[in-house]
Amino acid sequence: MERIDKVLAHHGYGTRKDVKKLLRTACITLNGKQIFDPATHIDLGADTLAIDGEVLSLQHDLYLMMNKCKDVVCANKDGEHRTVFDLIAPELRHPFMGGELHHVGRLDIDTEGLLILTTDGSLTHKMISPKTHIPKTYAVRLRDSTDEKTRAQYKKAFAAGLHIPHEGNEPEFEAQSAELVWLADNSEEIDAVTAKNAAGCDCLLTIYEGKFHQVKRMFTAVGNEVVYLKRVAMGKLKLDSALPLGEYRELTEEELGALGVFA
Repeated sequence: MERIDKVLAHHGYGTRKDVKKLLRTACITLNGKQIFDPATHIDLGADTLAIDGEVLSLQHDLYLMMNKCKDVVCANKDGEHRTVFDLIAPELRHPFMGGELHHVGRLDIDTEGLLILTTDGSLTHKMISPKTHIPKTYAVRLRDSTDEKTRAQYKKAFAAGLHIPHEGNEPEFEAQSAELVWLADNSEEIDAVTAKNAAGCDCLLTIYEGKFHQVKRMFTAVGNEVVYLKRVAMGKLKLDSALPLGEYRELTEEELGALGVFA
């Protein structure tokens, strides 16, 4: 249960003072009955609120899937580049009841793919906490193609865990076991990354942590270089292959269930 003035303020109708004025000047109804008291309480999951006959869609939290494109950064503001929030419609950028819209984790400026944006802080904590070990799967294209023997060596090394040297101010670390799938050896995986031709430089990598530039640094550690990187899954949630680059949509109930939102 939430106060009506708080609900309307969080859904873009100005300050609570503005809402008090709106209650006097507009016909605001709760379950068909006009209300005037800003302290009136509403059940967001059960009640129907309307302004001048138009029923409002009330949300406590917002959950978005974005297919992030290159050349945009995961930040609220950036002096040089567009941010992921520049791609979001202004009407979705107001504070919801659950809080401010934010991105769950980060993707580098040159990395594409699945990015979750939400106002649900508890989901964000669960998804990025090192304790939960949420798997993240990336489609990778490498600079150097590999033969069958080299692919087997990479796969074994990634499964065993790699020592990752420091990068700039980022310290060295021991990467946890990761799962490497070569598309050349698993043609059924091609559709997952919309690859037209699987080559010895194309693979899927699933990691269970999120260190700085981790995927790139892991392949550097075995003597190769990532030239294309796209996140295609987080936990049980897969990137919608029909979602164009730079576009976004709200998550379906099934997808929210996959993230454990209803748990």
